Amino acid sequence: MSKRAEDLTKEIDDSEKEYQGVLAGKSSANEKKCLEDQLRDAKAAVGEAESGLKQLTTKISHSEKELKEKKAQMKSKRDEATAAEKELKARTKDLDAIKASMGSINYGEGQMEALQKDRSTEVEVVQKLKDKVRALSGELGNVNFSYQDPVKKFDRSKVKGVVARLIKIKDSSTATALEVAAGGRLYNVVVDTETTGKQLLQNGGLKRRVTIIPLNKIHTGTIPDRVQQAARRMVGAENVTLALELVGYDEEVKNAMAYVFGSTFVCRNMEAAKEIAFNREVGSTSVTLEGDIFQPSGLLTGGSRRGGGDLLRKLHELAKAEADLSEHEDRLSVIEQKIAVLLPLHKKYAELKSQFELKSYDLSLFQSRVEQNEHHKLGELVKKLEQELQESKEELKEKQVEHKKCVSTVSDLEKTIKTYGSEREGRLKALEKKIKSLKSEMQAMSKQLKAYQSERERLIMEKDAVANELASLEEQLITSKAQITALSETWGTHKSKVAATKLEYDQAESELNIGRSKLKECDSQINSISKEQQKLQQLLGDSNVERKKMENEVKRMEIEQKDCSSRVDKLMEKYSWIATEKQLFGKSGTDYDFASCEPHKAREELDNLQAQQSGLEKRVNKKVMAMFEKAEDEYNDLISKKNIIENDKSKIKKVIEELDEKKKETLKVTWLKVNKDFGSIFGTLLPGTMAKLDPPEGGTFLDGLEVRVAFGTVWKQSLSELSGGQRSLLALSLILALLLFKPAPLYILDEVDAALDLSHTQNIGRMIKAHFPQSQFIVVSLKEGMFNNANVIFRTKFVDGVSTVTRTVPSKQK
Repeated sequence: MSKRAEDLTKEIDDSEKEYQGVLAGKSSANEKKCLEDQLRDAKAAVGEAESGLKQLTTKISHSEKELKEKKAQMKSKRDEATAAEKELKARTKDLDAIKASMGSINYGEGQMEALQKDRSTEVEVVQKLKDKVRALSGELGNVNFSYQDPVKKFDRSKVKGVVARLIKIKDSSTATALEVAAGGRLYNVVVDTETTGKQLLQNGGLKRRVTIIPLNKIHTGTIPDRVQQAARRMVGAENVTLALELVGYDEEVKNAMAYVFGSTFVCRNMEAAKEIAFNREVGSTSVTLEGDIFQPSGLLTGGSRRGGGDLLRKLHELAKAEADLSEHEDRLSVIEQKIAVLLPLHKKYAELKSQFELKSYDLSLFQSRVEQNEHHKLGELVKKLEQELQESKEELKEKQVEHKKCVSTVSDLEKTIKTYGSEREGRLKALEKKIKSLKSEMQAMSKQLKAYQSERERLIMEKDAVANELASLEEQLITSKAQITALSETWGTHKSKVAATKLEYDQAESELNIGRSKLKECDSQINSISKEQQKLQQLLGDSNVERKKMENEVKRMEIEQKDCSSRVDKLMEKYSWIATEKQLFGKSGTDYDFASCEPHKAREELDNLQAQQSGLEKRVNKKVMAMFEKAEDEYNDLISKKNIIENDKSKIKKVIEELDEKKKETLKVTWLKVNKDFGSIFGTLLPGTMAKLDPPEGGTFLDGLEVRVAFGTVWKQSLSELSGGQRSLLALSLILALLLFKPAPLYILDEVDAALDLSHTQNIGRMIKAHFPQSQFIVVSLKEGMFNNANVIFRTKFVDGVSTVTRTVPSKQK
């Protein structure tokens, strides 16, 4: 409806415009000017076209004249140009001959460079693969079997090799189970007959103790088919597989492989392994993918085997690396052959290319000289004039067409103006009638449109409500996206922080190791300084005792001096004549010549004086002043001693506090070091486990430490949950961690692996090498796993009734 109304409105507007145009004298409503103005513009265009035609005609005649002159000049220079063209053709012909010679050689541009690039790439890959093979071979030195030919012209094909080298794992997830199932048999050597084995043992110059499997005598002991079928029915074919079926091998060593892997099942889980081992119908040894062993006798062996299956995985990786190395060496050989074939062609092609480039350069120089001569310049000028003349002629044609068009437009407008007056009235009436009918139809449509608009407004309101709801939902969506973005950024920040923290941890750990080494040096210096300090303190104590004796003597003499001084002062106060006669005391010839005085007179005088004194003693206590002075001196002495004791007490308290802090710090450092080494050693001895020394709940390390053990991520509540072998490993780890705090140069271990299986014995050897590189161990053991990690082996045996000792250095140590 609204579209129809718009169409009517547009049609009314067009009719009114056309009506106004007819009134204004226009032929149609779309024209901007009336017919008279159009006629005037058309006549002006005719005049402009005529003037343009005249200018082009003059320009063409002038260009034709100049072109004739230049062509005449070219004729005089034609001989010189002809000679230059001949020489140019000759040089071009030589260049084409060289190019044809280059094309006749069966060599492509850049072919040698591409081969050299491929060769360098292959050389780099081959070197990397050789390094990888060398590194893996070094790591797998214990599965290499080297021997000397026991007899002349010995057939080395009789010695098949170590079992571990003769198998290929079909599924890498079973590597741990297969390594546990085979055990020490992985290192056995396979030969064709027992005669070959005997020759090797006697004259093969073997560097280490080996077990040999002769293919003609070995008893396979493979589990019967009925037992295998019963096992598959019991736990499902997907949960149990014979270990022999999980390895690939050559047919000639089938008996040896059956001997090593034929008597053990590999199960997907512990439940299946338990059912296979303890069921009466099957009753066979089973191993889980994690390396846990279940034997029909009831013996269970298991726990974490971190790094289990590394031997077979590395062997698989070594075989793959050797295959890749062989493939890339073949590729390198092919590339070298191609380079050798292409080298003479490349040399010849390079010579021709050099000649071609030189000739091309000479030709370009000659062309530049030819282009600079007079004839060539005139030729270029003639071409330019001919082009300009052609363009002017084409433009003249266009102007002529435009002139004709303008003339016809003028004639048409003149005719239209003549006929326009008679038709105008009829067109105006028709347009008025059309406009009235359209307006009446428009009014009817307006009424209908108002009704539709009211309905439209109601729908618009509903639409707005829906739009508002949609906007709120979009805002919620934007908020959720913003939250997601913020969380993503936070995650990225935390990730970067974790990486930075890890880097800082590594740096701090390296700094801690440096600090520990420095701390050890400081400890040795502190010990020497402490000894020196003890000597000095002893000397200081002796000096203090001597000093106090001297101080007491000085104080006694000071007291006596004071006493004498006080007595002299009292006498001088009592007898004034002493002051005047003092200078005469002791001089001969005077009344105070003490040397010549008579003692008995002095004694009589003394007796008189004492009699007087005794008479006065009843009334006066003459000792009061002396007692007072003595009490005062004793008081001062006690105060001084009290100050000294209090000062010494504060110093002793301070020293005690410093010693307590040092004790706590030393205990903490010792605890952290022992705790770290304890966990590291226990994790090495029993892979997949953790151990630590924790203070009791609610206490500190000063209150004591408890041993905690975890298998995987589960911490055991009590050590009683551990088996006997695990407790032995735990005790050994704690003892060695304590010893590692201050390592000794020599340790002796007597059959610490007696209650342990082969894998744990090997772990003890690896742990000693990893954690005690500066110490020497003398280990008494009867197990093969410990021998594999020894630097030197001393064996004792009876020879003719006499105990003898033999010294052996393993081949890998050599």
